Formats: sequence, C-alpha cells, structure tokens
Amino acid sequence: MENKSRVSEFLLHGFPDTEEVRIVHIIVFLIIYLVALIENVIIITVIVYSHQLHSPMYFFLVNLSLQDLGSISVTVPKSMLNPLMNTETISYSGCLCQVFFLIFFMLSHFFLLGVMAYDRYVAICNPLRYETVLNKKACIRMATSAWMGGLFYSAFFAGNVFTVEFCSRIINQFFCEIPQLLKISCSDSYLPVVWALIFGSCLAFLYFALIVFSYVQIFRAVLQVPSTQGKQKVFSTCLPHLFVTCLFLVSGTFAYLRHTSSSPSMSDILISMFYCVLPPVMNPLIYSMRNKELKMAFWKLVLSIFPHSLQKYC
Repeated sequence: MENKSRVSEFLLHGFPDTEEVRIVHIIVFLIIYLVALIENVIIITVIVYSHQLHSPMYFFLVNLSLQDLGSISVTVPKSMLNPLMNTETISYSGCLCQVFFLIFFMLSHFFLLGVMAYDRYVAICNPLRYETVLNKKACIRMATSAWMGGLFYSAFFAGNVFTVEFCSRIINQFFCEIPQLLKISCSDSYLPVVWALIFGSCLAFLYFALIVFSYVQIFRAVLQVPSTQGKQKVFSTCLPHLFVTCLFLVSGTFAYLRHTSSSPSMSDILISMFYCVLPPVMNPLIYSMRNKELKMAFWKLVLSIFPHSLQKYC
C-alpha cells in the first residue's frame, strides 16, 4: 500500500495512449488555448486603451479576463506538454500547484461574478448613487477582495490536500482534478479535504443566493421601465452575466457531485472541460456579442493601429 510520503509523482491517464488520440488531443487543446488567449487579450487591450470604457463594469471585465487566462493556463499547457514528450507524469508538487491555482482562479472568478452582479444592481436600481458607491477606490477594493478571497480559500484547501495519503499514483483525468485525487486517497485521510469542500460549497451557495437576490431586484426594476429600448439595453448587459454565472456554477457543481469512474472515461473528460477549459473561451464571446460599446471600441482601436492598410480595402 502506497502512502503520501512514497508518492513523488502521479500518472495522468486522461486520454487513451494511442498516437492518433494524442495528435487530436494536442491539436484540439492548442486551438482552444490559443482562442482563449487571443479573445481575453483582445478584451483586456481594448478596455485598457479605450478611455470611454474606463468604467466599473469594464474594470471588472478586465479582472474576469485575467482570471480566465490564469485558469486555462493551469491545466491546458501541461496537458499538451505530456503527449508531446510522450509521458504521463506530473510531480507531486506540480499536482499540488495545479490544485492550488485552479481553485484560486475559479473561486476568485466566482467572487468577481458576485461583484459584477452588485455593480449591475447599483447601476439599475440606484443609478443616482452609482458614481458615489462604485467609485475608483471602491472598485479596486472589491476586485482585490475577490482575488484575496480566492487566495485564502485555495491556500486553506491546498493545505488540507497536503495532508492526504494516496494509495495510488494513477489519476484518470488530464489534470489533477480534486474528485480524482479523493478517489485514490487512503482510508479516512481525505476527510479534511471533504470538510473543506463542504465549507466552500456552503459559502458558494450563500454567495449565489446574494447574486440571485440582486438579479430579482434588477428584473423587478427593469419591468417598471416604460421604454422598450431601455429594457433591451438592460437585458443585453445583465442576461449574459447571469448566463455566465449559472453556467459556471451548474457545470462546476455537476463535475464535483458526479460519480467518478474507475477507468478513464470520455464523459468525465468532457464534463471537466466544460467547467475548467471552455468557460475562458465562451466568456469573452458571451460578454462581447451584444455589447455595442465594446465592439465599437475594438474597431476604433483596430483603425487607429492599421489606418492605411484598412483604407485600401474600403
């Protein structure tokens, strides 16, 4: 029986060990990573260089993009590097780092979604107090609190993972996923991690209840708006945010509550991709598709960078 002191590395058995699958795996993950990288860098660049977008909503959107870049960079590069080097190993410290940073970025992401819900609540329900309540210092404090909240919980959780004894080195996933780590842990050594998960789940539930309360108040205020155009403008900014919040919470909850299989399963891999790989790709699209200000600022920035080249095609 192996224990934690003897496990110096783990084996990631997420994908079948065939040449064809390895090639597909590398290509698909490379495309996903590059798309997420390009989308989020564009959003950050456009908002930073467009003075008309220097408002609380877009400030929080920059932080969200930074968190998306961080979360996808925790799992995907290592997942591509292993098949390129024809190996499946990840060191014990590397696995612990994946757990720490994945929880850090995902939980700070969730906290920031709550901050963004509060921003929309104040903007719609108390518009006269918006500039007073969400001034520059308040925005920085709220964004910092979201990052620090994720940092403290990830340190607390990773510290509990460090005490777990493992009876196997095989992880049936392409990264160090927490349910898979609990599955290969010995006896009752995983109980501190389970309690940490329960505490985090209760915290997430209460926080989500506050987000729902904010949107109930928002929609009540929107229904009282006589202008159809005004309602459409509010829904175009609020509904994408609500969709992202629900998608993030539901997919993450399903991933952690589902029964993990005893062998590598494509369904487990797809579900894990849905909550930790695809959101960084989808979030920029969801937030920018119906955001006219962001699209106008993007094309204005492009025209300022390549004015002569674009004029030839006009």
